[in-house]
Amino acid sequence: MPQDQNTKKDALNRLRSIAGHVNGVVRMLEEDEYCIDIIHQVQAVQAALDKVNVLLLDDHMQHCVSDVMRADDAPGINRVLSELHDVFAVRSKI
Repeated sequence: MPQDQNTKKDALNRLRSIAGHVNGVVRMLEEDEYCIDIIHQVQAVQAALDKVNVLLLDDHMQHCVSDVMRADDAPGINRVLSELHDVFAVRSKI
């Protein structure tokens, strides 16, 4: 969960907007729109999702990761570093 309420609000707003765009892509498919136009819209949705990821990652680094680092919590540090590794390892396989 984002620690910063502005981050949470921004992420929710972005996700609601993305949901609207996804619904638009569904309509485009239903209406047999030109494939390349649909692909462009899907790419725009992916870019918007990437921005949400960066927003949430920034919040995570600013709060969750820095908190365990300041606390000098070795198991916590290993946990957050492992989580970050897993997120990026999964992303690179896509």
